Amino acid sequence: MSSTLALGGVPGVLTSEELATTGARLVALQRPNGQIPWFEGGHCDPWNHVEVAMALTVSGYVGEARAAYRWLANAQLSDGSWFNYYLGDRVKDARLDTNVCAYIATGLYHYCLATDDVDFVASLWVNVERAMEFVLRWQLADGTIRWSLDAQGRLESSALLTGSSSIFHSLCCAVALAERLGFAKPEWELAAGRLGHAVSHHPGAFAPKNEFAMDWYYPIFSGALRGERGEKRIDDGFERHVMDGLGVRCVSTNDWITAAETAECVLALDALGLTSRALDLFRCTNLHRREDGAYWTGIAYPDRVTFPDRETTSYTAAAVLLAADALSSSSRAAGLFRHGTLPEPLDLAEPGCSRH
Repeated sequence: MSSTLALGGVPGVLTSEELATTGARLVALQRPNGQIPWFEGGHCDPWNHVEVAMALTVSGYVGEARAAYRWLANAQLSDGSWFNYYLGDRVKDARLDTNVCAYIATGLYHYCLATDDVDFVASLWVNVERAMEFVLRWQLADGTIRWSLDAQGRLESSALLTGSSSIFHSLCCAVALAERLGFAKPEWELAAGRLGHAVSHHPGAFAPKNEFAMDWYYPIFSGALRGERGEKRIDDGFERHVMDGLGVRCVSTNDWITAAETAECVLALDALGLTSRALDLFRCTNLHRREDGAYWTGIAYPDRVTFPDRETTSYTAAAVLLAADALSSSSRAAGLFRHGTLPEPLDLAEPGCSRH
């Protein structure tokens, strides 16, 4: 089932026909129950599953996107969480990751913006409520959120900057979704304000992972860090994290370029209004594109070999499609990662904090 939604091309980078080929490839990966694995026969994780559902929505596969969200609702545990990895109908990794569990709110708000299908979103509202209640159970006094519980149910002591940034964006989407459905969730808005302040002003509160590109651009991608401070963060890390003409290193210490991180960084640049730089970086994703519309997960330089070997992933293709949507303004959800469709977040410092 498909709709009249379709992605327009990005001039000089990808045509609408090429984007449609990639969208159709994602549909072909979807299992009959709605689950979307990384690749044929591979595992599925709920965060990337939602990422692909968003790409399906803007590619015109609205029915398939709904099936993806229904699978997510059916797989939700009684406490509002999801396991980390599923392999078919089995659980592959029983860790409970707070960021993974929050992302349903981003996906459904994106779906609502793109389709205006409020009735479908309302049918899954209880799943959003349960998920956000689970996530906020682990918010700490400094506003950060513990990143996971391991397979034995033991709580990890640290918070992660990338994960907390993504949770901040999901909380903002959850608040916007509540407003669209006529509900008031001031506690979510306050929690987002505390978390956003921590992400923006207290990077030392998170486990040190500065070598990872996502820790560099996710505070901007999520909307926690904006304007001049966001541009400064981009400029300060650009040379370290980006290989000129090739894309974004997953980890700054290795010349391994990943198309998903490159496409997400495009969205971060676009959110700052750095359109020319975003387009230049987006062109790099074509180095990963195959003729069938799939994308190699990563390419290692200088040997230019794919790593993992010949692996293509659904989430990589999805990130490229979402970046293409933002750059072409094809769908009504194209501005979600520019944050203009979300209420202005609060900035709530903890007592005694000097950074207001």
